[in-house]
This record gives sequence, structure tokens and C-alpha cells, in this order.
Amino acid sequence: MQMPLDIDFQNLEPSDFVASRIRERAAKLKHLSDRVTSCRVVVQAPHRHHQKGNAYHVRILLRLPSDEIVVSRDPGDHRAHDDVYVAIRDAFDAAERQLKTHFERQRTA
Repeated sequence: MQMPLDIDFQNLEPSDFVASRIRERAAKLKHLSDRVTSCRVVVQAPHRHHQKGNAYHVRILLRLPSDEIVVSRDPGDHRAHDDVYVAIRDAFDAAERQLKTHFERQRTA
């Protein structure tokens, strides 16, 4: 069964390539656990008048039957997040770590 995936682009044009990468990474999360019921990803570019360049902000909300996992990768001072694909990679890597930690805590409780 496929989980519902919602991708939202803010302050930038939707991209099929970026959406495809997000779908790939979301599918990997679903393979980690079939308990993930939905995934919402927001990719946000700063406003054009922003002084630090075009660093991307990625937020991921994973819904589980009894919980939610929220990942927010703020670009901060990382120049690597000037690349939307790097920002997505970092956010999904963090989501994987949080999901594994969540299930590990449940097993030991």
C-alpha cells in the first residue's frame, strides 16, 4: 500500500525533478516502517530580498498511527543548502534517524 505523500513548494516553482527525488526518499522511509501512514514535505526558498542567498528550508511531517515525527532542516549558515537536493537529502537523512530512534524507544519501553 502506498502512503499519501503531499509535496508543497513555497516561494519557488514546482519542479518535477525535485518532486521525483522527494518521492524516492519518501518511499525509502515507507520501507523502514509500514506504520508510516502519511508524509508531508514542504520545500521553501527564502524571499528574493533575503540577504544570505538562496538557501532552502525543508520540513517533513511523518504521521504514524499514534504519533507524529517532524523534521525541520533550517539552512542556517550552511552554504550546502544553496542546493535544493542537498537540503532534501539532509532533511530525509534526519527523518530516517528520527524514525529509527522512535521505533527503538518503543521496542525498549
